[in-house]
Amino acid sequence: MTVSVVIGIEIPDADDIQALFQVADAYYDTLYPPDRNHPVSAEALRQVQSFLLAARIDGELAGIGAILFFDGYAEVKRMFVSVEFRGRGIGRKILFELHKLAAEQGVRCIRLETGIRQPEAIALYRSVGYVERGPFGPYEDSPASLYFERITTSD
Repeated sequence: MTVSVVIGIEIPDADDIQALFQVADAYYDTLYPPDRNHPVSAEALRQVQSFLLAARIDGELAGIGAILFFDGYAEVKRMFVSVEFRGRGIGRKILFELHKLAAEQGVRCIRLETGIRQPEAIALYRSVGYVERGPFGPYEDSPASLYFERITTSD
């Protein structure tokens, strides 16, 4: 039996998305000190050009990812898959959909910040062409963070 993952743009204010934001934030709080966590709120998502994607399996929220657009690049934020849905390629599917949204907006440079204690996330980003770079935007160099960038070709 094949399980179908449906990924679509949703609003960050939905109750189940807010609940998953809280689960994600609690998880990151176990890995990093508060000054090293950089979650983006629903309010912040509304203040910049952005999209929030939700992955659902039989209507149940399995994962989320957001992309925010800035001058000259986009940033991936809020990538998180619920523990019970991990290992099914959902994060990769969300990331590919975020890449499509960036391409539709004409953005070729995608950046992200992730923590050093998330080896699965780091492996995912590297496996789809992200390369390490220095801090960007509001980020300061931190031994707890890695910064990545992916440039797509125009063909």
